Amino acid sequence: MSKEIEVKVLNVDLKDMENKLIKLNAKLISEEYQRNIIFDTKEPSRKLDTNTYLRIREVKNLISNKTDIKLTLKENIGKKSLRENIETTTKIDNIESMVYILENLGYEVVEDGKKYRKSYLYENIRFDLDIWDKNIYPYPYMEIEVKEPEDLDKAIKLLDINEANISTKSIMELKKEL
Repeated sequence: MSKEIEVKVLNVDLKDMENKLIKLNAKLISEEYQRNIIFDTKEPSRKLDTNTYLRIREVKNLISNKTDIKLTLKENIGKKSLRENIETTTKIDNIESMVYILENLGYEVVEDGKKYRKSYLYENIRFDLDIWDKNIYPYPYMEIEVKEPEDLDKAIKLLDINEANISTKSIMELKKEL
């Protein structure tokens, strides 16, 4: 179980942000294609609330050439100026088997989408440059993940980010606004 603190930066030019990160000597830590399968249930007594979701994520790392598959329960615990989540994650080795198990427990796939992600690390700040398949979410954005809230302020200043473009919304919430 781990805690993550993050925000999304919307209306962003990813190439411009990447150039700024390179100038800061941020370290490229991952370039990957992801498949994200989101689950929920129709049964009201077991329905996940809008701030919690169950996900299978398959990551094909283009740098290491390795593939990793994980099942995660992501629970949002705070959403003021930062999005705080508790993630409970376990590795799995077979997507189809896990989907079958979850479906037999009453869960169903509500979304199956792909995205390209390029990630940089600067000090303790992670920057994820994300591009989803257009049918999932048509606009690129950057996620900033920090361990301490004050690091977010540092990241915003370092990259000269317009604070009006910062969002604590999940991808599901952003999609609802389309």
